Amino acid sequence: MRELLIKESAVEPDLRKFNLEHRRFVKVAVDAPLPKPLTYLDEGSEGVVRGQIVQVPLGRRSKLTRGLIVGTATEAEANEFKNLKSISKEMVEWPPLPEPFVKWLEWLSQYYLYPLGFVFSNALPRLGRFTQRKTKHPSPVRSSERTTPPALTTEQAKAVNAITKVLDGFSAHLLLGITGSGKTEVYLRALEPILAAGKKAIVLVPEISLTPQLLSRFANRFGAEKIASLHSQLTDREKTNMWWTMVDGPAQILIGARSALFCPLANLGMIIVDEEQELSFKQEDHLRYHARDAALVLAKLSGCPIILGSATPSLETWQNVLTQKFQVHELTHRAVAVVPPTLEVVDMRGLESTQDLPGWLSPKMHGAIETALAAGKQAALFLNRRGVANLLLCPACGFSFECPNCDINLTLHHRTLVCHYCEYHQSVPGVCPDCKEGELKPIGIGTEKIQSDLAELFPEARIFRADRDEIQSRQDYEKLIEDMEKQNIDILVGTQMIAKGLDFPHLQMVGLVLADIGMNFPDFRAGERMYQLMTQMAGRAGRHVKEGEPPGQVIIQTYNPTHSAVQHAIGSSYAAFAEAELAIRQLFHYPPHGYMIAIKVQSLEKSLASNFIGGLARKLNSLKAKDENKFAVELLGPTESPLSRIKNQYRFHLLLKDTNRQRLHKVCQWLIENEEPPPKVKLVVDVDPMNLL
Repeated sequence: MRELLIKESAVEPDLRKFNLEHRRFVKVAVDAPLPKPLTYLDEGSEGVVRGQIVQVPLGRRSKLTRGLIVGTATEAEANEFKNLKSISKEMVEWPPLPEPFVKWLEWLSQYYLYPLGFVFSNALPRLGRFTQRKTKHPSPVRSSERTTPPALTTEQAKAVNAITKVLDGFSAHLLLGITGSGKTEVYLRALEPILAAGKKAIVLVPEISLTPQLLSRFANRFGAEKIASLHSQLTDREKTNMWWTMVDGPAQILIGARSALFCPLANLGMIIVDEEQELSFKQEDHLRYHARDAALVLAKLSGCPIILGSATPSLETWQNVLTQKFQVHELTHRAVAVVPPTLEVVDMRGLESTQDLPGWLSPKMHGAIETALAAGKQAALFLNRRGVANLLLCPACGFSFECPNCDINLTLHHRTLVCHYCEYHQSVPGVCPDCKEGELKPIGIGTEKIQSDLAELFPEARIFRADRDEIQSRQDYEKLIEDMEKQNIDILVGTQMIAKGLDFPHLQMVGLVLADIGMNFPDFRAGERMYQLMTQMAGRAGRHVKEGEPPGQVIIQTYNPTHSAVQHAIGSSYAAFAEAELAIRQLFHYPPHGYMIAIKVQSLEKSLASNFIGGLARKLNSLKAKDENKFAVELLGPTESPLSRIKNQYRFHLLLKDTNRQRLHKVCQWLIENEEPPPKVKLVVDVDPMNLL
């Protein structure tokens, strides 16, 4: 860092002409992999302020680098450097970032151990603003008709009153509501006084698939001009327009995925995180933040309330309820008087397949599909696995196709073998390439196989598949929702993208084809995720069934019907499941009863990665022996990651656990500052890891 400041640059100012009356030193977080802000001279007549965006020279770079003013430096601090460079340009086209937002960026950098300059780079859109200031920003909603709010249920009214009782100052609320209980209506009512006061709000959703329906509902209530949206499916120009219409335009509600948090709103009045338990709120590259946790801190720094909504909250959130850090508001009944769906578990063990049905389909699920279609309703089958089969095997010699770049089997898609991690693909040969004799046999099932089997069983039905192979843009999502609402689809087959928050009025039957997928992952959260998934899928069925009509049906097929997640999903409340799961977590000090940081190392050369992470572990154990209080963290590993090679990168990880969060962070900070990885080795520090594969 010191060298970067003293090297000559083509844009170096003439210090001999420097006016001593305007001698100021400022700290700038530059968009570069530097652990701390750099010190620059501020020669402007008015002076820059904290939160202002500037351009500065940096090292040997020929172009100026964007930076954020984060504070002032003393003359003593500045004198540590021989030739301080000056700020080259104040970027007046960007408004200064609000003080609570700057503090939030600093917290993100400190907590997730990531350079502040890189954190700051997320706060501005990639493109500049249009030259004409009055450029019309397009609405994210194509059309909307203002609707009259429905009458609130007693539970909804109680929740709204409790949340809006005090809107000035930080408060955290968990809206714990079963599917169909009207959580969105509570959000809408809670936002009314926020908008009336001229403040703005952020609404986070975990998936882009949830955005179209939510956008329409919010626009129908408040008007399309009040709504903006930010997510990955927008173009850079669309993102820029949405950013500006929220920062200084007419929009007051920003709806989007986790990145929407980085829109700097000066008068933030409320944050809502819908389906707060979802894994997609955790970013898995670069700045590895969790949007729910980051939103809580942003709300606290901004002095505004935050609502976390879920039917199956994360155990971290529930623990905050139990310790009375969060207020809980329960919605135990559906908002409209409807008949609840029936739920049945089918034990697939020993179930003999018939000639008429494929092996994955039980007579019970087949009958439920028939019943739904006969009534003019829709059915949805869920399987979190794409393709035709997850393995292509030669029964004669045991050969199977593996990805040459990753430590994983290739998945069969029609007549092509595909790797879902690096997108490698190859055609399926006629015979086994190993023994040259065996006839290749597909093993396992995927959504493509289910779709083709259903087409044979129900030739008159209109069947659609919703997975990443079919849904690749927001237009695809919108078309899927429209077709389901207009009943242009009879049977929907999909992965987890159809399990979250979508409301289809004609969906009568929901089936989990194989609930066992994910149960036995080497992850302490596997049971929690399976419980959440089964509960969410069950909530999609029969959401609008009136008294006297046949109830919706939920069929769960499993080879492990006694698994605790299955038993709790069909026979007990969320609180009972959480109590049992938290007791297990406490025994082993797993979150939320402890804290974890994953040290991940990868390299194209296996020995380099293995030797480096092994050295880290030995060093930590040695320091721990010398200073038990300072380095007394529990080490798990190092070991190869379950997916040990991805895109030819060999992967190892070391898990650090402790019940003291501050000590855990200090140990990892020490690692970052003192143990630089060798060339060709990448070191990643993942605070509060959610994916251990």
